Amino acid sequence: MKIRHSLVAAAAAASLALTACAAPEKEKADDDGGAGGVAAAKATSVADFGTFDDLVKAAQAEGELNVIALPEDWANYGEIIEEFSEKYGIKVNSAQPDASSQEEINAADQLKGTKRAPDVFDLGQAVALANTAKFAPYKVQTWDDVPDAFKASDGLWINDYGGYMSIGYDSSVVPDVTSVKDLLKPEFKGKVALNGDPTQAGAAFSGVVMASLANGGSADDIKPGVDFFADLKKAGNFLPLDPTPATIESGQTPVVIDWDYNNAAIADEVDTWKTVVVPEAAVAGYYFQAINADAPHPAAARLWQEFLYSDEGQNLYLEGGARPVRADAMVESGTIDAEDWAALPQVSGEPVVVTDEQTAKLGEYLAANWAKAIR
Repeated sequence: MKIRHSLVAAAAAASLALTACAAPEKEKADDDGGAGGVAAAKATSVADFGTFDDLVKAAQAEGELNVIALPEDWANYGEIIEEFSEKYGIKVNSAQPDASSQEEINAADQLKGTKRAPDVFDLGQAVALANTAKFAPYKVQTWDDVPDAFKASDGLWINDYGGYMSIGYDSSVVPDVTSVKDLLKPEFKGKVALNGDPTQAGAAFSGVVMASLANGGSADDIKPGVDFFADLKKAGNFLPLDPTPATIESGQTPVVIDWDYNNAAIADEVDTWKTVVVPEAAVAGYYFQAINADAPHPAAARLWQEFLYSDEGQNLYLEGGARPVRADAMVESGTIDAEDWAALPQVSGEPVVVTDEQTAKLGEYLAANWAKAIR
């Protein structure tokens, strides 16, 4: 639940309503493994390997997969990594789990040409769309299940899971929250944490957007949200501490502004934890999945994508409280986990999805004004 991903993904609101360190010394990476007459690094679908079994064999021959910025408690990535590794007998090396999206890209640049470079990315919108030249096109077998609004037509990226911005809180410590403005009350003094720096992290960015919507702003105007956090700071309610499951369970951060799937997961450990998506500010967003064009394990990277977009992988996201991008198709086919689907936090109000252009504009305002507002 640490800082993670740079900026919220743009997606179709109707669908959601339904549903690095210093660079080390260089090491030469392994050559691409060939399969079906096509080098793994150039494969754009399973057909280029011949069959799915051929892809599995190519990935197993590589033996490893490098992932980055995937906290175990974020969208159930801990279990996803474990299941993938056990299913295919591939070692997963998970680096910098609490990194932001930009730090993922930085690591790819620093480690390029080594065996330790990231094989795959899981990114927020702004960073993803600014770095498509670093991605390798690939279309998973379930590609057609994903609406066009959630994928690049050339296969360079595809959305994986989404959610709504929310307020999570320990109901044994603070009163029930029904609106963003409740957080200004004296009962919340020194208790409200935002998951990250909104100039770098998607969850924090969307948290400020949520505050803006609740205070007369819009997807084109984030100033009211920045002003709200300035007021929260002046009232002594804003807690400049990045929340984690440990800080929540210890009581250090009893109120957390974060994605609903992160906040909802806390209820498994804290019985009195509640999650609310405030109706006047329902901010929705998806994250972007992509393959590193310079992946040291190109076959394993493609097998990872196949796993994430299989029914099994999508239901594992759902188990973590995230809304899988193939949800509509899975509901129709009866392959979605009905119990987990029904357990998602209730959402009312018209969802707001920030577009690419709006994200850029709001990001510029945050870069110029956020630090001054909360210092």
